[in-house]
Amino acid sequence: MRAWRTALGITLIFVGGVRAQESLPPGAPCTERLDHYQAVVGADHRTGNVNDSVYVQIERELSRAAAACAAGHEGEALSLIRQSEVRHGYHT
Repeated sequence: MRAWRTALGITLIFVGGVRAQESLPPGAPCTERLDHYQAVVGADHRTGNVNDSVYVQIERELSRAAAACAAGHEGEALSLIRQSEVRHGYHT
């Protein structure tokens, strides 16, 4: 599974080569936290500070958070993001 955020607030999730789209609520705290964490992790991955296997694991975790956020479950989404940050040593 791979996930990418677009400039239009859409998370593209690829599962087994099939794309699913989820619209994240603009301006929602879960959308903002997800954007920020993805930006930090993406930068760390591009610079080699996060290896591929950890990056894939974080992507999976953030895909679940994005799904919760898109469904309007802000508390659940924020909790999933925080759990991932703690699990991987991020303090964003």
